[in-house]
Amino acid sequence: MSYPESMLASIKKVEETRKKRLEERIPLLSPEEKDKLLHGFHPDYNPKGKRPVRVGPNQGDQMPNELVDLLEAYPRIDPDRFDLSSFDYDVDVLVIGGGGAGAAAALLAQENGANVLLVTKLRLGDANTMMAQGGIQAADKPHDSPVIHYLDVVGGGHYYNVPELVRALVMDAPKVIRWHEELGVMYDKEPDGTMITIHGGGTSKKRMHAARDYTGAEIMRTLRDEVRNRKIPYLEFSPVVELLLDDQKRCGGAIIYNLDTKEYFKIRAKAVIIATGGFGRLHIQGFPTTNHYGATADGLVLAYRVGCKLLYMDAVQYHPTGVAYPEQIVGLLITEKVRGLGAQLVNREGNQFIYPLETRDVVASGIIRECTERNLGVETPTGMKGVWLDSPMIEIINGPGTIQRMLPAMYRQFHNFGIDMAKLPILTYPTLHYQNGGIVINEWGETTVPGLFVAGEASGGVHGRNRLMGNSLLDVNVFGRRAGMRAAEYAKKNKVGKLSLDHVKRYSEELKAAGIERKRVAPMLLPDYRRPEVLRKLEGTYGLGIE
Repeated sequence: MSYPESMLASIKKVEETRKKRLEERIPLLSPEEKDKLLHGFHPDYNPKGKRPVRVGPNQGDQMPNELVDLLEAYPRIDPDRFDLSSFDYDVDVLVIGGGGAGAAAALLAQENGANVLLVTKLRLGDANTMMAQGGIQAADKPHDSPVIHYLDVVGGGHYYNVPELVRALVMDAPKVIRWHEELGVMYDKEPDGTMITIHGGGTSKKRMHAARDYTGAEIMRTLRDEVRNRKIPYLEFSPVVELLLDDQKRCGGAIIYNLDTKEYFKIRAKAVIIATGGFGRLHIQGFPTTNHYGATADGLVLAYRVGCKLLYMDAVQYHPTGVAYPEQIVGLLITEKVRGLGAQLVNREGNQFIYPLETRDVVASGIIRECTERNLGVETPTGMKGVWLDSPMIEIINGPGTIQRMLPAMYRQFHNFGIDMAKLPILTYPTLHYQNGGIVINEWGETTVPGLFVAGEASGGVHGRNRLMGNSLLDVNVFGRRAGMRAAEYAKKNKVGKLSLDHVKRYSEELKAAGIERKRVAPMLLPDYRRPEVLRKLEGTYGLGIE
């Protein structure tokens, strides 16, 4: 496939400017320049992209339109249809989600004496954790410290981070790496066994640990195998559709829906952990996404209905380097590690326009500006625009074979379409990558609803309004472990009272009182990519899906 004729002239300019760019030093932007760039071009500052939510704990707060649609949707189930005098499963700790946070939580809950059940929407391990590529941060070398890591995190989050959450993140980081080593995660090492660490965007020290560019897959593989080896029960293709509260307003279980058999099952639990991930598949403001198929904000909807507040939901991370060509893989991630190894961002004329390892929101804004206001983007045959990520610079700087050795996943991703990224630049444009905000928690993953815990991307506060590379894999492990431990402790003392779905009825009444029509149901569970004309043809055939 390679590149069409219309893009080759620009590639020639990229090649011609390489010698000059080898010696070129692009300065970091000043705080004032960053602020101007963000306010001018980052999608978060587009007023048409959000609106106030009309119901619930965050009533009046601005959030993305696509998320508000879900928070203002009606329940998927009819509460009166469920007899809660008996249960299909009765456990100490229920973990909702089978990604990195869920697996870590299940392992630590079991280690601390709890009888655990894990339920997941798709298969165990089908999660954003599996798709994370670049690495995981941990200050575990003499040149670095958790204090410096802390300062990088809060600087990257624009000082909106919740301090106790950041403290937990950076202090537990070396412990997480040791834990992974004990479980069998194969991190990149020097011949003498020393951990290889590199820079990520916004980091002041080299603390990024990686397993080539399969880091998330390597961690998820190890955690998934450990869950299976320890014989922790898990149910696949079984998303949660509502949480259960007892007569003391404590979380005490959930209703799950089996996607295969179309049956509902009732679970009673002394503690519940939400580890459902983010909302990438809502395609905020129409952006493509790096997220897995099940990332539809289910955990946010569930927690919101039982009274949990959400934090920083108007802050969305658009990864600066998503694939812009070929069209078959538009939106897939080009890991930040590509830039960490020396690839430069250049426009249609072959000129660098931004330091490639600025924080993600700043780099994304710079690319958007280049393709819009400055009109220096490269246009694809379908009319999409992007800028070049000059990947051959990696081989020039680090020697031949570096890309295949250090970035095998990236190399294959493009080689499948006839593009050798060791010889040709790759086209990129920002893609929806991460949900910066989420459910309010404390440093142990506890919410304001007793018995309900949250870990991973579904939580909010640790990353402030912008996450640095390598802190998501760290987040899911640190807070998955912490939530698992604390939930197990809580379960030993908690006795579940009489359970009901009364809160679901109250939420429906609140929707009606706000004049919100019954047009949507939530949680979404799975995205619907059918074309509008198909949906119009089916309208009225299946109703709203309320059971």
